[in-house]
Amino acid sequence: MWSGFRDPEFRALFVTVGGLLGSGTLVYHYFEGWSVLDSLYFSVITLTTVGYGDLTPTRPGTKIFTMMFIIVGIGILLAFVNLVAKHALQRGSRRGPLERRHPDQPD
Repeated sequence: MWSGFRDPEFRALFVTVGGLLGSGTLVYHYFEGWSVLDSLYFSVITLTTVGYGDLTPTRPGTKIFTMMFIIVGIGILLAFVNLVAKHALQRGSRRGPLERRHPDQPD
């Protein structure tokens, strides 16, 4: 993953995902009164579509924010995950045939 930081698109998406999670954390912390950890937790489980249901927005404004957060955030997060996978596959294809580890080969 660290080699991805050489790619400007990767860096931009990394910062965007961090900013998105940070903005979600701040909104839920200030408007719902949740702790910073709970706010970050809710932001992450919402964007990864896990949605345990243990925390839910109670105010109309944060419900509207959550709808927009999901619509925008899932697309950005998927773009980032796609780029991470692309870099991982490129890194794997650069290895020579002797450097590739066979699934039956012990670590």
